[in-house]
Amino acid sequence: MPVAAARPIALSATERERLKKMAYGHKTEHRLRIRALVVLHASRGRSNARIARETGLHLDTVRCWRGRFADRGLHGLTDRKRSGRPPSFTALQVAEAKALACQLPAETGVPLSRWSCPELARELIARGITGTVSASTVRRWLVRDALKPWQHRSWIFITDPDFRSKAARVLDLYVRLWQGRTLGADEYVISADEKTSIQARCRCHPTRAPGQARAIRVNHTYGRGGALAYLAAYDVHHARVFGRTEPRTGIDPFMNLVAQVMTREPYASAKRVFWVVDNGSSHRGQKAASG
Repeated sequence: MPVAAARPIALSATERERLKKMAYGHKTEHRLRIRALVVLHASRGRSNARIARETGLHLDTVRCWRGRFADRGLHGLTDRKRSGRPPSFTALQVAEAKALACQLPAETGVPLSRWSCPELARELIARGITGTVSASTVRRWLVRDALKPWQHRSWIFITDPDFRSKAARVLDLYVRLWQGRTLGADEYVISADEKTSIQARCRCHPTRAPGQARAIRVNHTYGRGGALAYLAAYDVHHARVFGRTEPRTGIDPFMNLVAQVMTREPYASAKRVFWVVDNGSSHRGQKAASG
């Protein structure tokens, strides 16, 4: 039985350049790299048998991609669309899952404040909406939806009657304004706050390094070394951070932070330095202001 002749391949300069990038590019997928190599070999007039030997591919594989390129060009080297596995869930089941996610659990008699994906999956099975369904499948359905009405945000009602005027002063300082005038080069804005109860811990046993077929080993138990407070000040316009640790928070520790910043240049000789703080007890009241 006669063997079909190999399809002749003639490449344009553009096609050859793109095929070389596919064949020798560092980020090219392996399957595309092999297909590009087959076509490049074929463009040099080599037989399918020789290409198969040099690339380690089956003769039918070489013949397939050579013919695909001869028929469709570069588009012939991409995978054809496949039907894939039939869906396990209907569009109606997915819609019912999303509708359930939009309801508060209390409305359906479930003793929860908010739905989680595992709880939604259990509820869908209990109601007979679906058969066995995993929490990851439910999560994937919800992520793909464009609106996501089940998501929520919390907020805090402002109770300070002077909030607008206080916020206006802070926001003006952040854009280098004070009482309608632009701050000078020798005027600075510092934002400060503190983080309380930072625990110092140490492992009771040393961590074991990873080895062959063995993950790193970290002892679960630890010893407590007390707690510290971290106080930080940030120069808003020059991106400078100043920090210190103290045994506890309070007016005196905060004043130590102020002294740490204000005794350094350029703040020590500045015309004015504005400090932006919250209403915490460490910097509220006449004692803190006079300190």
